[in-house]
Amino acid sequence: MEIFGIPLQAFLGQLLLGLVNGSFYAILSLGLAVIFGLLGIVNFAHGALYMMGAYVAWLGLEKFGMNYWLALVVSPLVVGALGLVVERTLLKQLYKIDPIYGLLLTFGLSLIAEGVFRDQFGVSGQQYPVPELLQGATNLGFMILPNYRGWVVVASLIVCFGTWFLIERTRLGSYLRAGTENPALVQAFGVNVPLMVMLTYAFGAGLAAIAGVLAAPVIQITPLMGSNLIIVVFAVVVIGGMGSILGSILTGLVLGLIEGLTKVFYPEASNIVVFVIMAIVLIIRPAGLFGKER
Repeated sequence: MEIFGIPLQAFLGQLLLGLVNGSFYAILSLGLAVIFGLLGIVNFAHGALYMMGAYVAWLGLEKFGMNYWLALVVSPLVVGALGLVVERTLLKQLYKIDPIYGLLLTFGLSLIAEGVFRDQFGVSGQQYPVPELLQGATNLGFMILPNYRGWVVVASLIVCFGTWFLIERTRLGSYLRAGTENPALVQAFGVNVPLMVMLTYAFGAGLAAIAGVLAAPVIQITPLMGSNLIIVVFAVVVIGGMGSILGSILTGLVLGLIEGLTKVFYPEASNIVVFVIMAIVLIIRPAGLFGKER
């Protein structure tokens, strides 16, 4: 069976690859949206945090025998703790001034992180094994589904929509949103706003680390893995709407699928299709598909 002259198995395989990429776009853009939407910081260090998450998993395995499942817990905690330090020592000075300063600071931090990791580990990639439980593939009849790639999609959806529910549908999320809109009023009700802000940045950093651990068995772990992805992720956030949690999730997944389909029908455009869509969206709706006009 063929679709537009392309064998069904090849077509579905590219769709799956696009969905896997879209899962990474969704979880990374979610972290960016959380940080920007609640703190107003354009966090260009997000790619470096993603890279660190993968390296924490790899180092944990190499040095301490830490398995993949433990890495999914430990890596976000380690990178989140680093985020706490960055927020308390550097970013908290920038909340009241132009967001461009936050962008420049986090961009500088990402360059420093990349330089340190290149010095320590070189530019050659490190391999991280697929966990034993997720090795192999499942025959769906119309295609062979690698078990780990299926897990990446499921895990990303759980993390993304769990985060959306936490921020949009719980009392803690309402405190976070209120604290960013009117911190003095919220603090008057006994809520520790600086602590919430600090934990929000740590949580966003932890999301990037989870994405790094999920990506580790799929791609080679290198110091440049974050910088190669962060530009696309920023385009996803812009298309979805800066600060829109749900917009980042849905846009990331859909753009991953569109990118996968483009590789089938017009491979030469697969690297730029996201940016073409971004340009069109900005012309039609400058605030993004799910963003609020100001």
